[in-house]
Amino acid sequence: MVIAPAGTRGAVEVRGGGTGTRELEALSPLANAEGPSAVLLTGGSAFGLAAADGVVRWLEGRGLGRPTPVGVIPLVPAAVVFDLTEGRGRRPGPEEGYAACEAAGGGVPARGRIGAGAGAAVGKVLGRERATQGGVGYAATRLAGGGTLAAIAVANASGDVIAEDGEVLGGPHGDRGELLRSADLFPDMPQLPHWAIRPGQSTTLACICTDAALDKRGCGIVARIASAGIARAVDPAFTPLDGDIVFCLASGPGPPAAPGPAASWSLTILGTVAATLTAAAIRDAVRRAG
Repeated sequence: MVIAPAGTRGAVEVRGGGTGTRELEALSPLANAEGPSAVLLTGGSAFGLAAADGVVRWLEGRGLGRPTPVGVIPLVPAAVVFDLTEGRGRRPGPEEGYAACEAAGGGVPARGRIGAGAGAAVGKVLGRERATQGGVGYAATRLAGGGTLAAIAVANASGDVIAEDGEVLGGPHGDRGELLRSADLFPDMPQLPHWAIRPGQSTTLACICTDAALDKRGCGIVARIASAGIARAVDPAFTPLDGDIVFCLASGPGPPAAPGPAASWSLTILGTVAATLTAAAIRDAVRRAG
């Protein structure tokens, strides 16, 4: 759960082929809303999107949202991971969404197998029972110019999570419990196994937060570059089986830099750092879940 400060701008980059989402259109470059009131990352597949109703209720009760003649209307884009096969049938609803808002605060978020990551797993090519546990991860840094960037990620990929050195951090397990590399198994699996994962059952979600002064276009560019972080830490990424999504929220005051070389360079820096943080947050999710 990310509750956005007033005036936050936002955008989203959709990369996966099996997404489960709500109200992403508000983040479209053509939408007149500059940004969201909050962003919800949840579990429960399509059922879990109902948790956004509780977030909307919490925000409305505090006067947070888009002003209209009839009062504020909170805008809450949401994305889900599929974790129903975990066995517990988790279906977060409005009460869970409301409770997540009550628990939200500043500082480093809780990580590991909690919230949207409670039923997550990665490396599912040999079936979920041989996969590695996933979860929620976080990474942040401060830029030389004084700005800050942070990334929160939910790792529930069909593919493996790859460590900084290229080794498999989270993947399928062999008969002796050893970690295997999915990319090495694929050439010998030309046909769909009966236990294979299905479209929409895996996802990597990430949300980049920065106090830089970006408009919606700038947020979109940073989100697009940041999606490279998923590809660095997840192999394979952006498949038809996954619902990979990256949000970017910017809360910095003041107008964004005018288009030109300086603005392009600034967006390149922000996006590159955001990609590094996205990869770090995904790896952190698996390490915290272990």
